[in-house]
Amino acid sequence: MSSLPVIYAISDSIGETAEMVARATASQFDSGKFDIIRVPYINSVEQIEEVVREAATQRSVICHTLVSPDLREALKVQAERFGITTVDIMGPMISAVQKIAGTEPKLKPGLIHKLDQEYFKRVEAVEFAVKYDDGKNPWGLHKADMVIIGVSRTSKTPLSMYLAHKKLKVANVPLVPEVPPPEELFQIPPQRIVGLVIDPFKLNEIRAERLKAMGLSADANYANLERITEELEYARAIMRKLRCPIIDVSNKAIEETANKVLEIAQKNANAK
Repeated sequence: MSSLPVIYAISDSIGETAEMVARATASQFDSGKFDIIRVPYINSVEQIEEVVREAATQRSVICHTLVSPDLREALKVQAERFGITTVDIMGPMISAVQKIAGTEPKLKPGLIHKLDQEYFKRVEAVEFAVKYDDGKNPWGLHKADMVIIGVSRTSKTPLSMYLAHKKLKVANVPLVPEVPPPEELFQIPPQRIVGLVIDPFKLNEIRAERLKAMGLSADANYANLERITEELEYARAIMRKLRCPIIDVSNKAIEETANKVLEIAQKNANAK
């Protein structure tokens, strides 16, 4: 039994939407401390009953994207029985669109995740991000829609993966004073490169925490402020040489940075 409030995100598909809404909601509260439990692929009344019984033992709420009328009704009945609050994420939207569409909804779970062309583009972009992560295979930089550069722990890899889910092929290259950047980097149009910079004190905190998580001393050169300043100055010099756009990620969430990169990528596409 969790000591934290629990948000159950349940679905008769993968439950990604319900979980995203749950996490977005939790972020609006100062503590932000919630257990969020995703329960995907609900396909029976018995599963509904099991989830509700478990939820009844904790401080909890259930949000859902169930599209099956039978499962929605079962959840309503069981939740009322145990006094559990439920939030229907999909239902009101389906009802509203039905009114303007003048047709009946299919009410089939998982339609958005059908294997279509967009899905394959996303998979291809994710595979690309993995293959060309952290400076691996620099000859692939020419194939990238965007190339992310920056010093260690500026979120190059998570940013690349996030953008891959937006169907953008992204490679990333670490900038280290002792290691010259690949020649291929200087053969790419500067508008297809984005440099990431960060406040040195912020980076010092991030790296120190990383070292602790690895069981290493926070006094290591990796987290030394003087060394960090040197790395950032070197990185900025490379970025100036490349004349590429630069984004300061000091106080930005991955989503914010990604939106800026997507804006640059869109301008590149429009300029073709």
